[in-house]
Amino acid sequence: MNIKYISAALLIIIISLSACNLEKQIEIVLPAYESQPVVECYLEPGKAFRLLLSKSNSYFDPIPSDDLLPYLEALLISNADVRIRYGSEEVILNNQVTVDFETGKFYNYSASAIVPENFSDGFELEIILPDGKLITANTKLLPVVPIDSISIEKNANNKARCLVYIKDSPDEENYYRRMLHNGSFLDSFPQQDFITDDKLIENNIFVFGTGYNYDPGDTLYNTIFHIDKEYSDFLTSIQGAISSNGNPFAQPGVIITNLKGNANAIGIFTGLSYDRVMSVIP
Repeated sequence: MNIKYISAALLIIIISLSACNLEKQIEIVLPAYESQPVVECYLEPGKAFRLLLSKSNSYFDPIPSDDLLPYLEALLISNADVRIRYGSEEVILNNQVTVDFETGKFYNYSASAIVPENFSDGFELEIILPDGKLITANTKLLPVVPIDSISIEKNANNKARCLVYIKDSPDEENYYRRMLHNGSFLDSFPQQDFITDDKLIENNIFVFGTGYNYDPGDTLYNTIFHIDKEYSDFLTSIQGAISSNGNPFAQPGVIITNLKGNANAIGIFTGLSYDRVMSVIP
């Protein structure tokens, strides 16, 4: 067959296809969403025992744009029995709203008792929900890994970068969360917030750095959290779930949790051991 005729036939097919309407709406029926209890409890030595107990919401449920308070109140779980035990002590958390003005976080269960600097005893969480279902978890406080030193370096344009050094123990498998805030409020969006382990460091010295992004007079808050693997896995799974939102080809994000019991709860019960240093760019 002549090549001219083949080309002409292909051209006719392409024109015919382009004239067709290939768009088709497909309706997908999603299964009914089953809400889960959500727990966030961070034991911070020197601060009161606090816990946020709420329930998850469907990704497709509408969020009101005018009055958010009733919507948020409906997500909180009230009238639960919440207890934390360590050693021979038992702390009962009352159903009352408290706010941490330093970080901007709020909690709906708290106690006046202060979290001790106890690195030997484990902590046990027990929650009995109003429907009788049980949530349990266990954790330990890890010792603080102090910031060894901070170096501020400037380039030719008088822009500064910040290097933070810590000494890591070579005999342990350690996990860290590094946060960096620029400004006077820790509830602002961090400029750096990531999790790492100590598998690739050399000479037991860990360095966290920035680019030359800062001007004289800027105030930097460098925070290094010493975290356990359970909290590292939880944070990593949260980031993965956020990344998969809105992507129709991604697998649904699965939150890795250390909560147990028959309530099918998600969340985290862990300690917060950290060192924080404020630096002002000269």
